Amino acid sequence: MFRKQYARWMYEWETRLTTRDENRIVRPLEWGFEWLEPFLETHGFAAALPGPEAMRDDAAAEDAMVRINQLLIRHSDVFFGYERPTDFRLEERHPELFPTNVRPETLAKDAEIKRLAAEGKTGKAQFLRFTSPERTPYSENDMVNARWYPAHHPSDKDPSPGTPKPEHKDPGRPKQAIVVMPQWNADAFSHNALCAIFNRMGISALRLSKPYHDIRRPAELERSDYAVSANVGRTISACRQAVVDIRCCIDWLETQGYEQFGVLGTSLGSCYAFLASAHDKRIRVNAFNHASTAFGDVVWAGQSTRHIRKALEEAGLTQDRLRALWSAISPVSYYERMASEEVDGLRKKILLVYADYDLTFPKEYSLQVVDAFTRVGLNFEKRVLPCGHYTTGETPFQYMDGWYMGSFVYRAFKALRKEKAGAQASRIEQPVEAEEDLVSR
Repeated sequence: MFRKQYARWMYEWETRLTTRDENRIVRPLEWGFEWLEPFLETHGFAAALPGPEAMRDDAAAEDAMVRINQLLIRHSDVFFGYERPTDFRLEERHPELFPTNVRPETLAKDAEIKRLAAEGKTGKAQFLRFTSPERTPYSENDMVNARWYPAHHPSDKDPSPGTPKPEHKDPGRPKQAIVVMPQWNADAFSHNALCAIFNRMGISALRLSKPYHDIRRPAELERSDYAVSANVGRTISACRQAVVDIRCCIDWLETQGYEQFGVLGTSLGSCYAFLASAHDKRIRVNAFNHASTAFGDVVWAGQSTRHIRKALEEAGLTQDRLRALWSAISPVSYYERMASEEVDGLRKKILLVYADYDLTFPKEYSLQVVDAFTRVGLNFEKRVLPCGHYTTGETPFQYMDGWYMGSFVYRAFKALRKEKAGAQASRIEQPVEAEEDLVSR
């Protein structure tokens, strides 16, 4: 009886949180082939695009989009591939909130942050900036933004002022870093505290702004609606952009001497993080905070995307058809690939977090992820939160979630260091063994 009462209370709380924002806009279904056309033409797939007549026929357009998704899955190395940016740079500026709701308390917080910055009472932060390999009509969106949280390393000659100094003092310790991607419609301060915690562990962090989020959000938007919407092609483009942006961040970290890498994603960020890791062997530590199988299932069944579902239903789509339209950006399409991404015979280390009362990433889909990860042999551990999706950000659940992610990242990177030390010892011992064999002959 208590469990039923708790579940009812949690569902009511979750529903209140998902319905308090009144600036969600129902936009009509658009196929959005123009968002995929540059990629398809550049890589020799232009024949997959529908002709002018098919573009005017919804059934023909839907068939064409499904075929394009199948093509992208077959050629996912190309689709999630990119040319390395040449304009990496660090810039300093005062952090801003970039809120995505118009609630009075949020607007007051935003005003206070701006006031303190104007009065010189807050310091500046460093941000990695570069041009995304995936171009869109929005120049602000194409300029990638990642707040930089460097951890002091014993080999650093001149650490930045105020950089936290971890306990380790071994200059031979590999430099480790993680890319952090918050949830859909996160403001620019979300997950920053987590990055600071990683610094205490000796792990540097890049808190990456997703496409169409905070400083990358076009001026015409109040929310980060273009990342996920009823525009099918634009949603696929946004996902590709997020994935290649993550991989580009790893490129930059390599130029800074980093050797071991991880990625942490929450909600939509977990989808982006999974796809990036499935296509990049360098990413060894993975924390997926709320995860699901198919992109279309979450949009259709999730409470926070009900405005998108309304537009899709009005156009006559169903859940099964939507699943096919976004199959190229669905983790379920790449489970086996993820399992095959080994480095020197070592598997990726994965944390999967889901919630018992999630109305945005329904639990049934998270359980399917657990079953699939087990089936394909992924090296993962799971943690279950006794709350919902939005309530994960509330007390006390935010601390439970933070503990799960922080402790996992700490242990996983520590294991990577031991693996590297073991591999180095093995290479040192090998010539000795060879010499002994020679003497015995």
